[in-house]
Amino acid sequence: MNNLIEDIDFLKKEEKEAETCQIVKISEDSNTGKSRKLYIESYGCQMNFSDSEIVSSIMNKNGFDTTSELEQADVIFLNTCSIREKAEQTVRNRLSQFNALKRRKPELMVGILGCMAERLKSQLLEEERIVDLVAGPDAYRDLPVLVNQVDDGQKAVNTFLSREETYADISPVRLNSNGITAFISIMRGCDNMCSFCVVPFTRGRERSRDPHSIIEEAQDLFNKGYREVTLLGQNVDSYKWSPEQNNKAKLEKSDVSHIVNFAQLLDKVAKVHPDLRVRFSTSHPKDITDEVLYTIKEHENICNYIHLPAQSGNSRILKMMNRTYDRSWYINRVDAIRTIIGDDCGISSDMITGFCTETEEEHQDTLSLMDYVKYDFSYMFFYSERPGTLAEKKYEDDIPLDIKKRRLSEIISRQQKHSLERNQMEVGKIHRVLVEGFSKRSEAQLQGRNSANKVVIFPKRTAKKGDYVNVLVEDCSTATLFGKVID
Repeated sequence: MNNLIEDIDFLKKEEKEAETCQIVKISEDSNTGKSRKLYIESYGCQMNFSDSEIVSSIMNKNGFDTTSELEQADVIFLNTCSIREKAEQTVRNRLSQFNALKRRKPELMVGILGCMAERLKSQLLEEERIVDLVAGPDAYRDLPVLVNQVDDGQKAVNTFLSREETYADISPVRLNSNGITAFISIMRGCDNMCSFCVVPFTRGRERSRDPHSIIEEAQDLFNKGYREVTLLGQNVDSYKWSPEQNNKAKLEKSDVSHIVNFAQLLDKVAKVHPDLRVRFSTSHPKDITDEVLYTIKEHENICNYIHLPAQSGNSRILKMMNRTYDRSWYINRVDAIRTIIGDDCGISSDMITGFCTETEEEHQDTLSLMDYVKYDFSYMFFYSERPGTLAEKKYEDDIPLDIKKRRLSEIISRQQKHSLERNQMEVGKIHRVLVEGFSKRSEAQLQGRNSANKVVIFPKRTAKKGDYVNVLVEDCSTATLFGKVID
């Protein structure tokens, strides 16, 4: 037992050093008397974190409680990401760390879920001997069957991609919940064939979820005390639902129109309650419409924040990326946001530097776009070639790594400058903040976010989690606003 504890301590040390992609682990146990324990780690995007909540719900109904302690687990699931090579390597490193646990606890079951499972399929069972089970993003309903197969001494795989699965009827188990904010998945898959991206191959075609079920989930969350929901999809702007197209349950004409687009869905969720804040992610520049922007403007509880990935500031590179818009189109959408919603609307981006054949002048175009927009923050990477993508098949990954890293460093430096400038604009202003809990440094301080998705820290006083408070911002850093509650 002492050796097992040492192995656990080693794993915990290693996971602190993993900086290759975002990882979320269960932080609280559920103890409802189930016979077995499930431990889940989620890697990568918000969609994966949301999917882990669906997986937990399915497993809970089939004899599993969740645990935050590896040594208590009967089954370990890693919900994986394939967007970059480092994300996959992080998972492989994690699996190698589980070897000692598996040797000491042979009955321990290890499963790979999500995009990496879909991309590599049964190959994972051969490459990673420790893996017992592989399930793609559309196969989670089949997990109890797959677990039973492993219990019977077999390896188990299901990576079938569906054109219909949305998990609309499954009520997620809220993992790591602060009881205030929650994700709602509104669609799955992606029809955009960006040349650098594996998502269409790992998550399948776009499917929009029944709007009635989305509204019901938002209402249920509000009734349970949640005060903010984030509507999730690979491209929320392309959300489109109709009874005929989606072959779902009939809806009353008074409830929804014949065809529901994203702007209409956003309006309906905002009307659940004025104290329920609404966010969404991710928007695609080719699809975001003025109708969506005017809907945001109309509702005070729809947050003034849009994640609008540019990827590059150069039109030739954007065409090679198959982004289906150019620089001028992107700038037009940014101008529309600033005109319709206002200059205080937070805008964030994704940036990829060092894409195939990118010249120094084209890199400068990305920097100049950043200067034009002045993003509040960005997710920034150098290009990582992914197997099976259009770029991998058509283009040579010909930018040397040292140049990629140097360009990325320049992009990060420029973003830090803009983030500070944007935050400095908020000093002296009053912001309505939803309190999410204690700050990371002190229980004498609380933290929350404003409408533009910026973290605000302030003295606790009488405020508590779930309250809306008015905060006068007195100071800032590159990433955070600091202030005090005013009456």
